[in-house]
Amino acid sequence: MEAILKFDSSILLWIQDHVRGGILTPIMQVITHLGDKGAIWILLTLALLIYPNRKTRRLGVFCGCAMVIGLVVTNLIIKNWVARVRPYDIDHPLFQRLILIVGAEHDYSFPSGHTTNSLACAWVLFRKAPKKWGVPALVLAILISLSRLYVGIHYPTDVLGGAVIGIGSACLAIWLVPKVEKKFPILKKFYGPRKGTKKKTVAKQQ
Repeated sequence: MEAILKFDSSILLWIQDHVRGGILTPIMQVITHLGDKGAIWILLTLALLIYPNRKTRRLGVFCGCAMVIGLVVTNLIIKNWVARVRPYDIDHPLFQRLILIVGAEHDYSFPSGHTTNSLACAWVLFRKAPKKWGVPALVLAILISLSRLYVGIHYPTDVLGGAVIGIGSACLAIWLVPKVEKKFPILKKFYGPRKGTKKKTVAKQQ
């Protein structure tokens, strides 16, 4: 445990001493708040689900499934099981110099919920959406994850853990959704008609 704390503190204090400062600070503060409550990813998922396009709605189902899996694993199971104190609250000499530059959070630290949620959604988009959408989503997720270190609210190992769970949740959702679709074909009706179906129906009526 001491080795992990040394690893975490060395990275956080290096960021504080050599990276943090200037215009980068307000930028990273904005970026870190983009991930609060998973709002930006939830809104994106809702937009995908509402948009009247079969592929887009199915993509929204993948994203929603991935985030639910990540939420259950991270917030309902691991955080309470590990019960790790935040780096700015820990009573340890290695973290005495650490300065938090956003509002304190009072839930447990490991793993990072922002990272889990961001990478759960972004990895689905990276794998299943066109690259012009998937790549920017993944870049934003990585920036949100790194911002948690910049502002001093998470240990590096929190972010690493969140990344593993987030990507794992996305991979599980990508595997699981098609299985559920086969078992419950009615789900496909939510996606809307296949491309060209309406034209074929009109042609038959004529």
